[in-house]
Amino acid sequence: MAGPDIVGCGTCGLVQQVELLPPGKRAECPRCGSTVSEGPKGSLQLTAALAIAALILYVPANIYPIMRMHFHGAYSESTVWDGVVSLADSDQWFVALIVLLASIVIPVLKLSGLLFLVITARFRVGRRLRDRTRIYEFIDVIGPWAMLDVFLLAVLVALVKLGSIATILPGPGLIAFSAVVVLTMLASASFDPKMIWQAKA
Repeated sequence: MAGPDIVGCGTCGLVQQVELLPPGKRAECPRCGSTVSEGPKGSLQLTAALAIAALILYVPANIYPIMRMHFHGAYSESTVWDGVVSLADSDQWFVALIVLLASIVIPVLKLSGLLFLVITARFRVGRRLRDRTRIYEFIDVIGPWAMLDVFLLAVLVALVKLGSIATILPGPGLIAFSAVVVLTMLASASFDPKMIWQAKA
């Protein structure tokens, strides 16, 4: 069982002992009333549910077409992978690699990493906490590179801009893709890294 932490109030400087706080609780300085410590703000169950839902929807988001196009009698469907292949066939290998990593690989790594952290925190696995903190930091760093929201915005812009030239219809994968975008952002926001260190209690 971990003992109390020694913390200094950021407002008045009073040094005091603070016990490990449960989620949603905070400790106030007895001298000035300022908050000196807070328990985890997130929920492991919520993070797990959001991450699992995002991973489930990730499959149809990449299998089914994002949009369908009718142009002068020709009909075509496009998935995220089709975009990567088209870029590679056009010898735009660097752009194809960026799209592959940002829209397919990194989101899976991010969601899988969050699930790993949730499981180890839930079952209070108390070893290698620093390594898990580094995993969280890695997830935080690659987060901006998971450009699902940017990709979704690009698709929506294409639907609007090309409407006068061709008939552009959203495919069934667009709904799943939109849900993955929202669920991934919510899963990241709902996880508090303090919960990693709750395992040592």
